[in-house]
Amino acid sequence: MTSSSSSSSSTQELLNTLLNNPSTIKSKLQAKQLHAQILKTRPNPSPSHISALLSLYSNFANLLRDSLLLFQTLHSPPPLAWKSLIRSYTSHGFFLQSVASFVRMRASGRYPDHNVFPTVLKSCAMLGDLTLGESLHGSVVRHGMDSDLYTCNALMNMYSKFRSLGKNGGERFSARQVFDEIPEWKGGVESYFGGVEKREVNADASRDSIESSEMSKEMETRLPRTSNASGISKRKEVERHVQMDSVRKVFDMMPYRDLVSWNTVIAGSAQNGMYEEALSMLREMGNNNMKPDSYTLSSVLPIFAEYVDIIKGKEIHGHAIRNGFDADVFIGSSLMDMYAKCTRMEDSLRVFDLLPRCDAISWNSIIAGCVQNGMCDEGLRFFRQMLTAKIKPMPVTFSSIMPACAHLTTLHLGKQLHGYIIRSRFDYNVYIASSLVDMYAKCGNIRTARWIFDRIETHDMVSWTAIIMGCAFNGYAHDAISLFEQMEAKGTKPCYVTFIAVLTACSHAGLIDKAWEYFNLMTQRFGIAPGLEHYAALADLLGRAGRLEEAYNLISDMHIEPTGSVWLTLLAGCRVHKNVELAEKVAEKIFMVDPLNMGAYVILSNVYAAARRWKDVARLRASMKKKGMRKKPACSWIEVRNKVHAFVAGDNSHPYYDRINVTLKVLLEKMEREGYVPDTNEVLHDVDEEQKKALLSSHSERLAIAFGIISTSAGTPLRITKNIRVCVDCHTAIKYISKIVGREIIVRDNSRFHHFNGGKCTCGDYW
Repeated sequence: MTSSSSSSSSTQELLNTLLNNPSTIKSKLQAKQLHAQILKTRPNPSPSHISALLSLYSNFANLLRDSLLLFQTLHSPPPLAWKSLIRSYTSHGFFLQSVASFVRMRASGRYPDHNVFPTVLKSCAMLGDLTLGESLHGSVVRHGMDSDLYTCNALMNMYSKFRSLGKNGGERFSARQVFDEIPEWKGGVESYFGGVEKREVNADASRDSIESSEMSKEMETRLPRTSNASGISKRKEVERHVQMDSVRKVFDMMPYRDLVSWNTVIAGSAQNGMYEEALSMLREMGNNNMKPDSYTLSSVLPIFAEYVDIIKGKEIHGHAIRNGFDADVFIGSSLMDMYAKCTRMEDSLRVFDLLPRCDAISWNSIIAGCVQNGMCDEGLRFFRQMLTAKIKPMPVTFSSIMPACAHLTTLHLGKQLHGYIIRSRFDYNVYIASSLVDMYAKCGNIRTARWIFDRIETHDMVSWTAIIMGCAFNGYAHDAISLFEQMEAKGTKPCYVTFIAVLTACSHAGLIDKAWEYFNLMTQRFGIAPGLEHYAALADLLGRAGRLEEAYNLISDMHIEPTGSVWLTLLAGCRVHKNVELAEKVAEKIFMVDPLNMGAYVILSNVYAAARRWKDVARLRASMKKKGMRKKPACSWIEVRNKVHAFVAGDNSHPYYDRINVTLKVLLEKMEREGYVPDTNEVLHDVDEEQKKALLSSHSERLAIAFGIISTSAGTPLRITKNIRVCVDCHTAIKYISKIVGREIIVRDNSRFHHFNGGKCTCGDYW
């Protein structure tokens, strides 16, 4: 034997060794080098060599094109080649092509084995096509793979991920419809799945399918048909139960179960809202001497978050620490979410601090927890730290942080985040877009909010609700109502919060008949039981309109116990219409359920002061002092050059106070020439008329406006935030100021926005 032939023989042996031991190939480069060596030594490699290479390529990302080119060289691909192609398609996210390849494999006469089914079932789960999934299940049974551990785990995973039991229609993706569009596959799915194989499924599987179908029908016939919405809700509940019943049937028929099997059925139950079933399975898992891992614990922790069961949540936390899972980022994120939803942010922060490393999910959990618990400044601080740590934000990060900007009305920061979103190409995400709509609306920039809303390709219930609520709070009540009607016309069903938004719009515009129409629509057509917020909006509307007795009766007849906040809306109406007798009656109701309600004491004191009952004012204030209650001072904020400036009524501590005072005097002279007359009835102090005028002119929002005028260039809009309601006199004065200085002045008080421009306000003087 010559040295060259010897060398060639050793090379062949090496190549065969590498192909038979693919784990020795650690990178894409090594895989391609091996491919090149095979072609060099054998220009026409055998189908077995090509199949082995395909199997190798399927282990690496970004080699799909190479896999396809290699596969096309095979005239009659063997099972290993088909398996590798299907796996490559699935790993690269081409789920439809994965299932189509399975169909082609069956059409070529090749039979799938236990290595193929888990991959194609995963693709089917991602496609969300139940009919196709059931057909694949039939194929599994037909080929005797229904006892294979990995195939059964994949079947359970597929069923648990399906969100609907309806046939291929509506919003759900249908793989069958796409197959029908491919000429060479017309009828292919039915032929290879729904025909022979499905008819040959064993009797037990058929019986299970029939029982499942019959159970679904029986449960649906028992559902009350009170309303369209409640029927839909009940049907969804039925679908979840029948769907998880399929998972449980597969689980119960498995001859052997591993940890993945238990985790799949527990996580599936938890994700579908079947919390008791999930906990029952967890107990059963322990009884079978199977120890939960980090995935099991992270699956059940959201249940205790939903139940707000801090005791059980801490038990899971203790188990995680004892078993060394507390350093796991998934457990850490689940624990942070659980503690945050139980309003235990100190524990959530402690979990975050103890994590050895934090990934994007951990950062998102702590940011969302802070914002949801009102710690908006902390949430923003963590967001900045996340960026400093070079962790790239995900879409959910922006959905979590945007409400913080909305709550703090930090428009400049919101704009910066918006720019980051555009640069990251997340602006077409409907959830992020909805958060942007909400943020801009709550910062008083309703025009930008509407512009973003109009650019959303497909509106969902959240985006509709965000823009309707935004228009309502910014004084564009008729726009809010018009949008609500468009939402209905386009088939999007309003939710609990949507009705709060549209009732708020009616309240701010004084549309009593329209409000009753929507209130009745909510209960009768959509089956949504009115909550405290709906009653409060309706009572507020009736109270503003002077229909105080009607509002009183509405609250008294509520199907749920009214809280102090609901009665407070009527008390505010009593103040507007100076009804002292009813105000006392309502205040008594509030003090019974909420003895330390500061708002009730303040409004009742103002009612007494407006009626000049100074002794009652003094008595009430003495009672407040005795209980340790202090009235929150009226305060206003304005943001100038990314810095927030705060003003309190009568405040003379600001460095620019002298210039502010001069500006206010100049403005007052011009306002009086335009016809402004101070409304001294708004001063609820027993002082002379001149002092009353001086007190009015030093209200906090006027100080903020004057500072804004002298600190910004002409024509710049001024954005003011106030912690209490704008008084009637200040409302009138700001209308004059907006006309005199030629600027838009946006004032957000504790209940809504006022947009002043050219001497008018968007509220139409009704607030």
